[in-house]
Amino acid sequence: MKIAGLQTAGTPGDVEANLHELDAACRRARERGAELLVTTEMFVTGYDIGDAVLALARRDLLTPARALARRHGIGLVLGAPEQAPGGGCYNSAFLIGADGAVLGRHRKTHLFGALDRAYFTPGDRLTPPVRYGDLRIALLICYDVEFPEPVRAAALAGADLVAVPTAQMRPYEFVADHLLRVRAWENQVYLAYVNHDGEEGSLSYVGRSSLVAPSGEVLDQIRHGTGLLYADVDPEVVRKARAANPYLADRRPELYEEDRPC
Repeated sequence: MKIAGLQTAGTPGDVEANLHELDAACRRARERGAELLVTTEMFVTGYDIGDAVLALARRDLLTPARALARRHGIGLVLGAPEQAPGGGCYNSAFLIGADGAVLGRHRKTHLFGALDRAYFTPGDRLTPPVRYGDLRIALLICYDVEFPEPVRAAALAGADLVAVPTAQMRPYEFVADHLLRVRAWENQVYLAYVNHDGEEGSLSYVGRSSLVAPSGEVLDQIRHGTGLLYADVDPEVVRKARAANPYLADRRPELYEEDRPC
């Protein structure tokens, strides 16, 4: 399956402008043969937008995005806020099929810093991979991928691709430049890490979106600016990679998966 990622600064706080950008990106991605488009963290609303995120989380943000998926015949990994009990909201990513059906949802489980903790309720579980076409797709969000356990859990559950909508800011370029390749290699899985670029609120984003193969090879990357990146994701490549580099099979979880002193 050919997938695409949309790196963008977006339009903070302006849902309609972001949906207009998504419409154009879906069209361009389909023209290039992509069957899935991955967006940034909190793409629909923007990420560092203060109290406005709580009001926007109460809006129906999925229906217009689902209509765009149907119109263009493309699947979406969509970053958006989701209302939580008690007036808060989750930082969520949704997998939407080309028919507009919502196939999966992940709520960010690892909150980063004061901004996340001020506005978002943490998710309390990892989302199992979802079958989409010939792929099994797992969802994580930004800081989630910086912990080895969520990506390992996705790989053990059979994921071919881990899609990671991201809002990675300075001075953490190291994560985008190096850590993603390690995560892909140690789990023999494709990673789609799709980031904001430019300035938003108090944040300066690092860009550096990348699509990474199970070999750790960067298949496509955009360092800075707005644009689409593309790669082919092949579950047979994942199968062969895990046979050749059997980290998952050679694990000894009895040694390190319980809380015990070393």
